[in-house]
Amino acid sequence: MIETSAASLAVLWARIPKLALFGAAALVQVALLTVMIIDRTQILREGTEITLQTRPVDPRDLLRGDYVVLGYDISLLPAGSLLDQPAGARNPMVFVKLAPNRDGLYEAVSVHAEPVAVTSPEVLIRGRVAYGATCGSAGRFFCDKLRIHYNLESYFVPEGEGLKLEQLRNQSKLTVVAAVLPSGRAAIKRLLIDGKPAYEEPWF
Repeated sequence: MIETSAASLAVLWARIPKLALFGAAALVQVALLTVMIIDRTQILREGTEITLQTRPVDPRDLLRGDYVVLGYDISLLPAGSLLDQPAGARNPMVFVKLAPNRDGLYEAVSVHAEPVAVTSPEVLIRGRVAYGATCGSAGRFFCDKLRIHYNLESYFVPEGEGLKLEQLRNQSKLTVVAAVLPSGRAAIKRLLIDGKPAYEEPWF
């Protein structure tokens, strides 16, 4: 009975035109791309704007293609109350409370394993611990320093302009305006050079 059903399915599958299969695969890809675009547009449109200071990155992280590798002052943080607490995973999700300093740049206030309440102008941004969640005898506890990625670590630029931006980044002349939703998801909205808009991220 099972063999008969399998044979019937094979026959049915063989009768489906290859063009229809390719069309279905293309529709799935278009649907996934559409969802990604809509999601990013929501962040850029509805997210709270925050300005972040970039910092020099490891010189081994060279320009890759036509995008710039970005590091931030909030990329490497003390674990605070998370120190020696169970991480639960190798790259756990964390939530960082940010607040603006006197220059309007957002700085880290505290790091949390779960979302916490914030009051304006504070913002809660979500990230994943890249390094610093494998301490302790079991290797599953938060270390004293956490390197956190926020999905803001690369930015595509026009061809040939990446090196200039990396030099400005290393001179602390490059800042990033990001949009952050209440859920903590963030996306780069624009780049500033010496405080002036230089690159604007299109919504589509």
